[in-house]
Amino acid sequence: MGFLKKVGLLIACVLLLIFICNLIIESGAKGKTFSSLNTVPKNRVGLVLGTAKKLVGGQPNPYYSNRIKATVELFNSHKIDFVLVSGDNETIYYNEPNTIKKDLIEQGIPKERIYLDYAGFRTLDSMVRANVVFGLDSVTVISQKFHNERAIYIANQKGLHAIGYNAQGIPGKGGFKVQIREYFARVKVFIDLLLKTEPKFYGNTIEIK
Repeated sequence: MGFLKKVGLLIACVLLLIFICNLIIESGAKGKTFSSLNTVPKNRVGLVLGTAKKLVGGQPNPYYSNRIKATVELFNSHKIDFVLVSGDNETIYYNEPNTIKKDLIEQGIPKERIYLDYAGFRTLDSMVRANVVFGLDSVTVISQKFHNERAIYIANQKGLHAIGYNAQGIPGKGGFKVQIREYFARVKVFIDLLLKTEPKFYGNTIEIK
């Protein structure tokens, strides 16, 4: 087989793998994500998946602001009673959970209703820790639809019943770049499951009450 044919076969295999992983995750989350407050079921806890408040260039990150908006909508509509914020706190200069908590309080959610998971370095960590560390059996994940689908699939594989409330997505070029990254993140889900990847940290249990 010639070099070009080998390269072509490799590319075809990679694309097929991406397609299959994407299809499995979409199928696993079918009927479990909601974009309307009227249809989303009530859950005691909403889990906000962290992201940076600002983009690399310093502009506001619409993914972030839309997740804040969605969380406030759920809380004010009594679709959740508590908020668990899960994000990256790996350095003293970057703290997603504290930043999100501050903005949620400014939007009217009482601070005693907000719990923080400082070790949500990846979606896998966030979902497993919600179950193991925070003792949740069910949760409403709050992120954009594509992210919710992946989080729901991981949660269900790890024994956590999850549904998703879809924050508004981003159209155009910015959204396209994120969607491309998402395809590879979905392949990584199955690699992690195959390797039985664990969260970076566990720690003492925390009861949300």
